[in-house]
Amino acid sequence: QVQLVESGGGSVQPGGSLRLSCAASGIIFRMYTMGWYRQAPGKQRELVSSITGGGSTNYADSVKGRFTISRDNAKNTVYLQMNSLKPEDTAVYYCSVNVGGVSIGYWGQGTQVTVSS
Repeated sequence: QVQLVESGGGSVQPGGSLRLSCAASGIIFRMYTMGWYRQAPGKQRELVSSITGGGSTNYADSVKGRFTISRDNAKNTVYLQMNSLKPEDTAVYYCSVNVGGVSIGYWGQGTQVTVSS
């Protein structure tokens, strides 16, 4: 089965940085696009960024220039480096395997990111 474990969240002040990690198992990791999503209270889960098996990336407009997605196929891990964090980045962050641009519906426990003064 597909298993995903997110980590690296925390509480930071505006302008701070965090690096999230997602460890995947149950798939041939290098073959799949991975996505980072976030969900704030009362809001829909939204795609933040994605990266193909070959390293092609995509970002939501709200995070362009601030976040960087990367992956280490040897470690079956995808990362999200988040810089210049804003309060509106506060959410639970999840990763997922994506096929055809959409999540296949497997999620980890998520990791909380809180940005506040």
